[in-house]
Amino acid sequence: MKDINSKDFKVTESIKINDLKTSFDLDASKSDIKDHLKDVRKGLGKIQDKMYAHGKYSVLVCLQGMDTAGKDSLIREVFKDFNSRGVVVHSFKTPTSLELKHDYLWRHYIALPERGKFGIFNRTHYENVLVTKVHPSYILNENIPGIDSVEDIDDDFWERRFEDINNFEKHIAENGTIIFKFFLNLSKGEQKHRLLRRLNREDKNWKFSPGDLDERKLWDDYMTCYEDLLNKTSKVHAPWYVIPCDDKKTSRYLVAKVLYDTLKTYTDIKEPELDDDIKANIDLYKRQLEKE
Repeated sequence: MKDINSKDFKVTESIKINDLKTSFDLDASKSDIKDHLKDVRKGLGKIQDKMYAHGKYSVLVCLQGMDTAGKDSLIREVFKDFNSRGVVVHSFKTPTSLELKHDYLWRHYIALPERGKFGIFNRTHYENVLVTKVHPSYILNENIPGIDSVEDIDDDFWERRFEDINNFEKHIAENGTIIFKFFLNLSKGEQKHRLLRRLNREDKNWKFSPGDLDERKLWDDYMTCYEDLLNKTSKVHAPWYVIPCDDKKTSRYLVAKVLYDTLKTYTDIKEPELDDDIKANIDLYKRQLEKE
């Protein structure tokens, strides 16, 4: 297995989307990758237990990627060894009528993880500078003052959104949320293969929508938006990691490794120590139980 440096996948300087890898060779068999993932996720599970007891940090894991990038299966496999009380998954879809009565970040803010817990956003607040930028007419549903037509949505509008998102992430980071943002980078050819697989397998048919093909036609527009957001919103306190995901097993391992390697650096995350009085009387409590 190739030694992985998480920093190699972090966006720390200006990028061009076409230069980013969609595949990565771990120099290992599929079974070896699966075994290494098991080891890493066990380590993550132990960290999560400590975090839950420690209660001062939360972790927000943001997953973005084109349709069929493998977000659902990645969540299932990477977080399999977590205690269910310590992790919550939110899948953000088309905003509801209630959500549209609030600002666009509201539904994400109320879904943030509590201290001691992991929160996973399957699709994220970045949909508000992706889908809405490719389909600006969607913005009109938000009923924003001064935005009465698509012509009112100019470059300054999108720059303000980026500023909002950066401020949102800075605020939660300063209050104890450790942020990971993963762009699952899928090639257009692999997406075609996965869509055909959905159509060819009866147990996968339910995942397919004709709308997937409409969105696929807008691939270049989405890539332009991804390039823009990666360059404008990868910050020290909230970095983007570009994860090649043409091979699902590889992408799962890479995400788990980035999480594990980074969280290990938080040496202040420890189980709380027992109160001195309780510690001094442990033997007494043992005897009381043994006499029952």
